[in-house]
Amino acid sequence: MITSKQRAMLRSMANGIKPVVNIGKDGIDETVLSSIDKALEARELIKINVLENAPISSRDAIRYIADELKAEPVQVIGKKFVIYRRSTKKPGIEI
Repeated sequence: MITSKQRAMLRSMANGIKPVVNIGKDGIDETVLSSIDKALEARELIKINVLENAPISSRDAIRYIADELKAEPVQVIGKKFVIYRRSTKKPGIEI
């Protein structure tokens, strides 16, 4: 669990990054979860975009992904959200 100060720091770091994964009409399947898992391991902090034709809202998606991948939800704004998970191999973000 991260504190509100840590969350604020992660939100400020996420301002400049582009979404690395899009959730489309197929929703969240094993392929999407695998892509997100690999991106989290490599970058620790990622932004995800939920497309208009997706069958899931961004709030539901962040909850589901955070539970499945043991990540921390950071922020939801419209159709985009940010999640964080410390890398097991080479941590780069100190919170």
